[in-house]
Amino acid sequence: MTRSIVVPVQADDGHRFELIGRVPAQPRAQLLWLPALGVSARNYQAFADALAARGISVFLHEWRGNGSSSLRPSRAQDWGYRDILEQDLPASLAGLHLHGNAPLIIGGHSLGGQLACVFAGLHPGVFARLWLVATGTPYWRTFPAPRGWTLPLVYRFLPWLAQRQGVLHGRRLGFGGTEARGLIHDWSRVGLNNHYAGTGISADLEAGMRQLRGQADAVLLADDWLAPAGSMQGLLAKLPQVTSTLSIVPASTLGARADHFAWMKAPEAVVKALFHSFE
Repeated sequence: MTRSIVVPVQADDGHRFELIGRVPAQPRAQLLWLPALGVSARNYQAFADALAARGISVFLHEWRGNGSSSLRPSRAQDWGYRDILEQDLPASLAGLHLHGNAPLIIGGHSLGGQLACVFAGLHPGVFARLWLVATGTPYWRTFPAPRGWTLPLVYRFLPWLAQRQGVLHGRRLGFGGTEARGLIHDWSRVGLNNHYAGTGISADLEAGMRQLRGQADAVLLADDWLAPAGSMQGLLAKLPQVTSTLSIVPASTLGARADHFAWMKAPEAVVKALFHSFE
């Protein structure tokens, strides 16, 4: 029997949001899941249900500015990686309904997978595993030509546009949602130099990832141009002491388009791939 719960969370700076939970009677493991940029937690409920059916307790984090978040980006309301890593994710971690000695997993989709790795590096020994789906470093050199050659222009244009408009109206561009300009600045900087950092963050995020130990299970979708194999391999290379597996799921196995988002409505093949080395 799986319980559906909603956990109210408040970060130290007053930001309020909700964790959506799926909790089986006797969890084998517990997962904190981070969404893709601009995607609300509720969009991963089918994924959470599929994991809960296999005995995984799942808690879906909500990005600042999306869904249940009490904030929305504007000229007056801005944030970046520092707020996520030092405020929101610690609050979500504290809000988990932990069960005994079941191992703790952190994972995510796209930007969520990247920041799951970064956050795990900031909290060594807390997470036993990483589950990474359709993610990877945005560094332009990890993308195949000719698309990769165009990305430096994108990574310079989007922060400029966000600064000019006060926010990035991502849905008009087909990229993300309405995004804070500080977040876009931090993300774009990684895309240009492949170095994880954030405005106001004093910790060495790259060093934290290099020192991280454990297991990473990575899953890509065969036709996902937003997260190609080189991008994922570039992210895993930042975790040299982590044992990793990489699976690529084709459309024939998924039963849907093997792109960046369609798997969220048909998650069984992705869940099976994540469990390949878990069981």
